[in-house]
Amino acid sequence: MAIARIGEKNENRSGMNLKIVTGMLILATGIMLPAYGQERSLLRKGNELYKEKKFKEAADLYQEALSENPSSVTGMFNLGNAYYKQKQMDAARKAMSATVKESKDSVQRSGAAYNLGNTFMDEKKWQEAVNAYKQALRNNPQDQDAKYNLSYAQTMLKKQDEQQNKKDNKDQQQKDQDKKDQQDKNQQNQQDRQDQKEQPQDQKQEPEQKDESREPSPSKLSEQQADQILNALQQEEKNLQDKQQKAKGAPVKFDKDW
Repeated sequence: MAIARIGEKNENRSGMNLKIVTGMLILATGIMLPAYGQERSLLRKGNELYKEKKFKEAADLYQEALSENPSSVTGMFNLGNAYYKQKQMDAARKAMSATVKESKDSVQRSGAAYNLGNTFMDEKKWQEAVNAYKQALRNNPQDQDAKYNLSYAQTMLKKQDEQQNKKDNKDQQQKDQDKKDQQDKNQQNQQDRQDQKEQPQDQKQEPEQKDESREPSPSKLSEQQADQILNALQQEEKNLQDKQQKAKGAPVKFDKDW
């Protein structure tokens, strides 16, 4: 069964070539072999719908063709393309990987690997894209589109690695700083505890010492007791004045001497 490649080259904003390689059946004669007649008919109808951009309907027909012949690499290949057009990347990758594995045609394997790379490119999975394009070139070293996309994916992978390294370094620096801050904090706490142990006893009790400069506490004497004390003080003052008066003395009388 001959397979012709139809290239649809579209240059997207990122600059990568997202050519999709599709499979078309070329019939040598108008007579279909009975064993493959139904499969070929379904594939041909699927291809017509694919060209009309009716990708879901085309995928349904490719699946029917595979139910007729599960080993049909053309059915796998074209089904993968139809899934890709519907942005069903996981399903597209599964079909393309099966094509690479099962196909005996190196050109078809290369096309499937190329389209596999495109699914990874769309999701910025650069390493996977690089691997797929290398596989495409191993099967078809002359594929210029695969060379271009490989170079682009490698460039983006390098940028991604550089950004990741910067992020990792920044994260590690932050971890180191956090660790140092915690160590400094632990050392300060340990020093504070040691200072408390070495503090003199009188300094430890200083908050409990009495402040003699404070005002005396109010008297608790009763009013009667206070009057008695006051009277006693007044009497004592009077007695003192009397003594002082006596000390001055009255005038001394002298007898006449005549």
